[in-house]
Amino acid sequence: MTDNLTLNVALLRRKVPNLTAAAKEAGLRPATVSNLCTGKIPVGRAEVRTLVSLAELAGCRLDDLIIRGGQTKMLETGIKVIDVFAPVVRGGTVGLVAKPGMGQLVVLAELFLRLKQTGFTPVFWRPARDVVGMEEVISEAAAVCDSCEECFQAILQAEEHGTAVLAADRSYVLFGELGKLRSMLAEARVTDLTVFLIDVSGVATEEIVPYGPLDTLWQFDFVLSSKRYYPAIDPVASTATLLEDAHFENRHFTVQQKAKKLLRRYRELAQWLEASEQAAVPPEETETFVRGRRLELYLTQPFYIAEPVTKLAGVWVNAADSLEHVSRIVEGKTDGLDPQLLFYIGGLPDTVPTGEMG
Repeated sequence: MTDNLTLNVALLRRKVPNLTAAAKEAGLRPATVSNLCTGKIPVGRAEVRTLVSLAELAGCRLDDLIIRGGQTKMLETGIKVIDVFAPVVRGGTVGLVAKPGMGQLVVLAELFLRLKQTGFTPVFWRPARDVVGMEEVISEAAAVCDSCEECFQAILQAEEHGTAVLAADRSYVLFGELGKLRSMLAEARVTDLTVFLIDVSGVATEEIVPYGPLDTLWQFDFVLSSKRYYPAIDPVASTATLLEDAHFENRHFTVQQKAKKLLRRYRELAQWLEASEQAAVPPEETETFVRGRRLELYLTQPFYIAEPVTKLAGVWVNAADSLEHVSRIVEGKTDGLDPQLLFYIGGLPDTVPTGEMG
């Protein structure tokens, strides 16, 4: 059976960062490679020569490049807090829950930019009212639509040369418009659409189930945004069904759970310090507190779209690297590193000194 074959895109992009240029030099059509990466062209229908060439470019075996099985697939974003704690399910629904001003539209615009770079076509179903930050999303969208019919046509057009992703406001969920669009797409046999749901009103933060069933939930945190720790996505409260998939990498789930436990304890200690007005945590908790602070700072990340404001170059961190770095912080392998050195960086420094900084 060839229907259950998928390309190991994370491995390919990790081994070949400039995939388009490398493919062209190898005599491959960049559009073909892009469609293989996004799933528009099934691996089972690809020419053997193309797959062999890609494996040679990545310096790996063909068996390593092709994943067998019907497991749920992750859509990699290069954003550390997302890929480790609440990864996007390819073809699933992602809900962003935030009050206005906490950065949900900045995250959405950044996702659009990053997904375009990996072969996706972002479609934005514009909310009925304008809010601050929406212009950034519009500028990064490949198509901006004002109705269900416009979205349908834009997605169909995108599917001709790649794979679309859609972002829509919560109002279109409540009024049934998104359900209508899904039915139209199902009749057209478009079944692999990843949907990002936002809420420009901020009401979703008050709801237990703000959007209905979700594959991924990103809960934004007021404390993080007030400290300007962006993206202000709460790694403890955010969730993804992908990590519960029996076929998904078990180590990812294990690392994520250990990291969440560390962050929860760190926050408890931080709250205790503030409430008790103590100068320091108890000696037996110092190690946990400093490791938790390192992890919280490491999860900040420079965004490409924010470069004009922050003067920091945007950074893509491969999901495998992010997972490894989080694991190293949790396990104490960075205990000799000043926590402040992890603020708004990409990956961990290559060399980490030994000895606790305190």
